[in-house]
Amino acid sequence: MRRTLIAATVAALAVAVAACAPSTPGSGTGTTSNSGAADRLTIGTTADVVNYNPLVGNSRTDSWITNLMYPKLMQMDEAGKRIPYLATEWAYGKGGKTATLKLRDDMKWSDGKPVTAADVVYTIETVDKEKFGVVAGLITAFDKAKAVSPTEIEFTLTRPDGTFLDNIGFWMPIVPKHVFEKAPSVQKFANDSGWVSAGPYKLTKVERGQRYLMERVESFTPKPSVKEIVFRVFPDVNTEVLALRNGEVDVIGNVLPPATAATLKSDAKIKLQQIPSLGWAHLQYNTKRKPLDDVRVRQALAHAVDNEAIRKIALQGFAKSSNGSVLTPSQPGYADSTSKEYGFDPAKAKALLAEAGVTSPTFSMVYDQADPNIAKWAPMVRDSAKQAGITIKLQGLERNTYLAKTLKRDFDIYAGSWAVMDNPPANLGLAFKSGGFINYAQVEDPQLDKLIDKGQRALTPEAAKAPIQEAARIIHDKVYDNVLYVETFNIAHSAKWTNFKPMPSELLSIINPLSLAQVKPAG
Repeated sequence: MRRTLIAATVAALAVAVAACAPSTPGSGTGTTSNSGAADRLTIGTTADVVNYNPLVGNSRTDSWITNLMYPKLMQMDEAGKRIPYLATEWAYGKGGKTATLKLRDDMKWSDGKPVTAADVVYTIETVDKEKFGVVAGLITAFDKAKAVSPTEIEFTLTRPDGTFLDNIGFWMPIVPKHVFEKAPSVQKFANDSGWVSAGPYKLTKVERGQRYLMERVESFTPKPSVKEIVFRVFPDVNTEVLALRNGEVDVIGNVLPPATAATLKSDAKIKLQQIPSLGWAHLQYNTKRKPLDDVRVRQALAHAVDNEAIRKIALQGFAKSSNGSVLTPSQPGYADSTSKEYGFDPAKAKALLAEAGVTSPTFSMVYDQADPNIAKWAPMVRDSAKQAGITIKLQGLERNTYLAKTLKRDFDIYAGSWAVMDNPPANLGLAFKSGGFINYAQVEDPQLDKLIDKGQRALTPEAAKAPIQEAARIIHDKVYDNVLYVETFNIAHSAKWTNFKPMPSELLSIINPLSLAQVKPAG
């Protein structure tokens, strides 16, 4: 049995906070007490909470708030590696057909009941039974779970799956069994009042469209230094930035558009933190629609995109090449140095179209019109394609309409981005395996399926590397995905605060539980 032991002291996140100026009751942001503990940290967001159920919610604000209320088994560090949170140890056994987790024993729900293995078992069994959310797509090898003791769970898998523990560890929030089991359907459970939570903060007040107030849980270990977290809702990023400049907010939760970040570089009152994304921006072509079912047409489209211009102009240099691979430089353990992106070559694109017997094709391209980056480079894709004799009709859509079309695979070309692709064997299964949860291009490739299966069965990254790299080369050569860039994220906060822990994802930003456990006033 191969045992993977990840042990670290969660209490090490606790930090001493230097004394600062006394607070003024009822004052705005960044206030501190005479003891040096911070009274309030105000975070800007551009969206209200859509769903308070952590197993269902999918907006940024949903994640930020519920991440502070419902524990995950594992956290992620700046490099994307799993570290303990609720779980302290994890391992595989019996050739990967079983897996075990050990939990910390000092975490309690806000109604006083302990967080136990029964809650973990209930959570995964419910997701598996009702088959909803990304987690359901990540646990296809799950068979059953058993609470061996209040602090230990044993999972039985239908096949060896070296991605299983990382997947549930990071992506599956744990919910209180004694609360959620009362709902006829957890998937439909709103969880919009009377919250029973177990994170470092509890939600105490909601003023929709205005603010969300969260109070520190005094008994939580390690005890966060900030007493109160306030999420303030703004109509757009520009208004958020103005509020940050004016001292109305301390942090902008969402990643800044490159043009906005460039304007803040010289402001001494603001700190910018840069981290590489674990995701990527891309174009996908619907392989079930003619003539996109012809690999030569997809290759022609890839050669009709000026990736370098997009990175330089639309992203203002805050992006790097993925080398045309879904195994990006942000995953150095898997990245393939031999991969090369398709160069911008209109003549080559025309030749490929001619070879495929396609003349002057016209395609529609859907994208989220509210995404500031894609809204800038979508017209660039259209204009460069013209040079290859390809007409692309842009369809900038309201986000919900865009998501609905994507889920129905109702598009010719999909322009978008994936926020976190943190576990290549699992991610490739979701995105490119036949029937994958986010297989938007509708790829059905038996050879690719076999390689992804082999990578997922491997119990170490070293064993998974070869088949996953081969799978990535097929994805590249057959243009199942055209990866344009990996963004360098810019996250802004007031210079009055320090010690944030940025995570390589907009869903985590610098307002994740690990970060807020140790952020402190500068001084």
